[in-house]
Amino acid sequence: MKATASIFGFSLLAGTMLLAGCAEPSGPAAPQQSPAAQSAAGPAGEPNDEVRQALAKLSAEDRAIAEKQKVCPVSGEPLGSMGTPYKVTVKGRDVFLCCDGCEEEIKAHPDKYLAKLPE
Repeated sequence: MKATASIFGFSLLAGTMLLAGCAEPSGPAAPQQSPAAQSAAGPAGEPNDEVRQALAKLSAEDRAIAEKQKVCPVSGEPLGSMGTPYKVTVKGRDVFLCCDGCEEEIKAHPDKYLAKLPE
């Protein structure tokens, strides 16, 4: 019984941490990149194997867009650090997000997040 409770508690904690990793940083002193974002890049700032594998699942055209975009405009996480980037169209523009959890926020405040993207 105690083992089941421990497993449940750990699963709940892990799930909470995973969801929190996709939240937008708040406040003026929010870092440009989270620790997860820093670990998704190799020593020279290049994507690590996990990110490369996630981006490789996209079509060549989508991969080129995602590689140019580099990060999720909502969370600031590197695209591919949370699995295959999630594609949405916002104001006629294709945008990649770190996960589907960021879709509601970008659609609620499109101008705020589109301004963060490269041309």
